[in-house]
Amino acid sequence: MSEHRFAVSGAGLGLRRSLLQPLEEIEPQAIDFMEVAPENWINVGGRWGKQLRRYTERYPFVCHGLSLSIGSRDPLDVGLLRRVKAFINEHKIRGYSEHLSFCSDQGHLYDLLPIPFTEESVRHVAQRVRQAQDILGQRIALENASYYCTPGQQMSEAEFISAVLAEADCSLLLDVNNIIVNSINHGYDAEEFLRKLPLERVAYAHIAGHYHQAEDLRVDTHGAAVEPPAWQLLDRFYQLAGSVPTLLERDFNIPPVAELLNEVAQIRKYQNTSATRSKRQGVLA
Repeated sequence: MSEHRFAVSGAGLGLRRSLLQPLEEIEPQAIDFMEVAPENWINVGGRWGKQLRRYTERYPFVCHGLSLSIGSRDPLDVGLLRRVKAFINEHKIRGYSEHLSFCSDQGHLYDLLPIPFTEESVRHVAQRVRQAQDILGQRIALENASYYCTPGQQMSEAEFISAVLAEADCSLLLDVNNIIVNSINHGYDAEEFLRKLPLERVAYAHIAGHYHQAEDLRVDTHGAAVEPPAWQLLDRFYQLAGSVPTLLERDFNIPPVAELLNEVAQIRKYQNTSATRSKRQGVLA
């Protein structure tokens, strides 16, 4: 296993508050791990806090941050990182990830905005990641983000991501749906892009659905079922990198739990197919 891999396995599901009650009725083995945004749970007590504790005692968890704003020019939010570290320790969280983007500029902007793909940005982001890792006492993972414009671009997206990860010595949260969305919006080949990423640095993966704004415009919403091109790219990813732990994201338009679990089971199906394929290739070799 790669040193970058978080200590989870199999097929996971993002835990949302609306799912706390419905998921209590499922068989534990239907989900292998879960993920929460720490900002939504830090210092939450009472009934919500007790429910979260029941889940973190039942399943392995990872955290996916929303507001660290790693690409911002504002000072790094050290207070948030310290609260995240306490939350990680309290709930025995297996890893922490954030978006390779920014969401603040002398105040919170309530959106994930693209970092210019430049050498200067690489150095700036990498320095902030190293500072964050020093505070947390662990390596973090950065997610390849969806974006809708490319201000000041001097490098390709894949070159920028690879350079940040190498200079910061951090890991990659590979979002399969974001590759599909960006490939359509910016006119590139999704599999070719995937092959250019440092897949040995992947900590775990995300998969989700998106919104069709137009034939050549997709919006990353996490509000729909996963589409066939994303499943196909996930399968290709497993062929290249093995059965990486993968989590289903669904933020709104949340369907009945049975439908979510069917998608989680689909992830596991592709993982099992990949494992079988690897064994067969090993025997033939």
